[in-house]
Amino acid sequence: MTTLIHPTAVVHEGAQVHPSVKIGPYAVIGEQVSIGPGTEIGAHAVIDGQTTIGSQNRIFPGAAIGLESQDLKYDGSMSRVVVGDNNLIREYVTINRATDAGAVTLVGSNCLLMAYSHVAHNCVVEDHVILANSVALAGHVYVESGARISGMVGVHQFVRVGRLVMIGGLSRIDRDVPPFTLVNGNPAEVRGLNQIGLQRAGLTADPQAYRELKQAYRLVYRSGISLSEAVSKLNQDESNDLVRHFSEFLRAAQQPDRRGLTPGRRRNKHTDDE
Repeated sequence: MTTLIHPTAVVHEGAQVHPSVKIGPYAVIGEQVSIGPGTEIGAHAVIDGQTTIGSQNRIFPGAAIGLESQDLKYDGSMSRVVVGDNNLIREYVTINRATDAGAVTLVGSNCLLMAYSHVAHNCVVEDHVILANSVALAGHVYVESGARISGMVGVHQFVRVGRLVMIGGLSRIDRDVPPFTLVNGNPAEVRGLNQIGLQRAGLTADPQAYRELKQAYRLVYRSGISLSEAVSKLNQDESNDLVRHFSEFLRAAQQPDRRGLTPGRRRNKHTDDE
């Protein structure tokens, strides 16, 4: 099989490109790039640095993957970008490599990164995530699986976005977003559980488990007690996987090195920053 490389593309002889990869006009592939089977690279895309691209990805025109970190601390160290399988990376998406030597910026599999979205240095984006147009993830952001982030959302550095979260467009996310919730606004607020997302993921099939998740959510965001008190009341030995993940996420968000939790819409004002 012959590699399907347009004659105007620039592919370094050291790059590892599977023979089934398609590379469009004027694309540039760097020396330390590895691209897996069935991936398509659009016109004028640039893939550089120590970057590994998995199989069956579609990378659209103008995307830039594996270029240097925009962190002012970056000193030219050899860091990496790893992209999984079956992703759609649309026009002019940017995925920067990590800052420190040996560190990784990671995008999982089956994600959709819409046009102009940005994944900064040291980010981790798990599987089945959607970043809509012009979403900007700052450095060290962690996005759990199944999250949906709507257009033009900005996510502050070191923030964690929980599993199956839905964030509304134009929101400002500067604190951790609990899993399974709906969030929007500037400043952002938790509005409720992401019932549609949970249903589509098949996580409402067990009525008891779903009921327990709603009870945990109401304790934290609707009871009116302080956030720290509410989290302490959650069952640490919960057998319900949904509640356990919700509880563990909230506890971790209260650690001194984290940015705290996104407040709820109906929480008492004096408890929002606790």
